[in-house]
Amino acid sequence: MKHVITLVNTPAHWAPLVLRVVAGVIFAAHGAQKLFGWFGGYGLEGTGQWMASIGLTPGYWMALLAGSAEFFGGLLLLAGLLVRPTALMLAVTMVVAIVTVHLDNGLFMANNGYEFGLALLAISVSLMMSGAGRVSVDRLLTQRLQ
Repeated sequence: MKHVITLVNTPAHWAPLVLRVVAGVIFAAHGAQKLFGWFGGYGLEGTGQWMASIGLTPGYWMALLAGSAEFFGGLLLLAGLLVRPTALMLAVTMVVAIVTVHLDNGLFMANNGYEFGLALLAISVSLMMSGAGRVSVDRLLTQRLQ
């Protein structure tokens, strides 16, 4: 039981709420592009073909992994559930995206650079350290389990 409390334990701060909501929407939308082709995305087949073309193979499974991490991770951030492990998963996803897709293009988004991925990485690391905050399922679980 102590490990569960440690996993969801979060201080009663308001600040993580803003990061969780903004990052949750962004991650869920990007994941929906990869998984379902929503918001102008290419879906699993198209994203998988592109991932294979840049050396991330097998492309379909990489698209499924990245899309699922982003979509379901974004939903978990929005709910404030399991924020620390979710943020770790999203941070790893952003490191892979930065290194494999954006790093060679430099910093700026105008050149398909890594600045946006870096910002999402920073938000993810911040949430991993802070936890979900006051308005979250993690906070409710912490209170109930103590």
